Amino acid sequence: MTERQKLYILFFLTIIFGCATSKSQVTIQDVNQAHQLTPNQIWLSHEHILVDFIGAKKIQQANWDHDAIMAAVLPYLEVLKDHHVTYFVDATPNYLGRDVVLLEKIATKTGLRILTNTGLYGAQKDKFLPDYVKESSAEDLAKKWTKEFTHGIDRTSIKPGFIKISIDNSKTLSTSHQKLVEAAALTHLKTGLTIASHTGKAKGLWPQLKILKEKGVSPEAFIWVHSQEENNNDSYLKAAKMGCWISLDGLGWELENHVEKILFAKSNGILDRILISHDAGWYDPQKEEQSIQPYTAIFEKLYPTLKSRGFTDEEFNVLMSVNPSKAFGIEIRNHPFD
Repeated sequence: MTERQKLYILFFLTIIFGCATSKSQVTIQDVNQAHQLTPNQIWLSHEHILVDFIGAKKIQQANWDHDAIMAAVLPYLEVLKDHHVTYFVDATPNYLGRDVVLLEKIATKTGLRILTNTGLYGAQKDKFLPDYVKESSAEDLAKKWTKEFTHGIDRTSIKPGFIKISIDNSKTLSTSHQKLVEAAALTHLKTGLTIASHTGKAKGLWPQLKILKEKGVSPEAFIWVHSQEENNNDSYLKAAKMGCWISLDGLGWELENHVEKILFAKSNGILDRILISHDAGWYDPQKEEQSIQPYTAIFEKLYPTLKSRGFTDEEFNVLMSVNPSKAFGIEIRNHPFD
């Protein structure tokens, strides 16, 4: 073997080893720790334990009691053991009831790996945005969100596992909502955290993906939240082709519409871009009596229905394990600019 041949072999081994090492370093961040991605665990990728709709100007954690919340929600979480759920993504953002200490207590009690988030929620005409957002730049917000990832949230060691933002659905985003999307893009490029955006119909999706492209972030780093509200199936095909994650996350409240959309995804070869969850729960501290929606409809209603219509266990595993583990894996995904 010549020296040149040895160099070629060394070069290719370096590439192969580097790719394998990079892949093995993809992690998931829950409220307890970061750990290596494993694609064979069951996920609930969009749920809520606590939500307080009082608004950013009035919200205070002193308004709720951890013991009371845990007493109310733990029965609904404990039953998830029967369905072998490992990951529970809590999508409640800051200023809407995000309480990472509560989530850590619940994770310890139940054994669930709970993900929390950084970011801010712009929907409902900025009701849940703190005043400082008006004077902050996208870069300022990104620094705050990145710091939560590097140093922990609210003076704890608990770190976010993804970025949660939201918009008022429109073809043209408001200035503040453009700022949120830009900040999320910048935070992704610093941290590798996936962006989950409360969006709804597709008309609000395209301007967000345009901003991400301008900032150099791939659609593969973006979850289109509440996509079940879209009525034009062509939008799903377009979003999937771009690489966007399509989250059908209203299964705590509705079934048949989701079934049809999942079967459409299967028949059109885009099942590998679909996430499903309940958007269920939750404890509301503004209510004297709680009415918590269970987190089990996927297992008790959706799964049997899909099976009766030709869905295989392997396809269900793609939805519940393979896709969410990829979607929430922490890695910087640059835009291909193709």
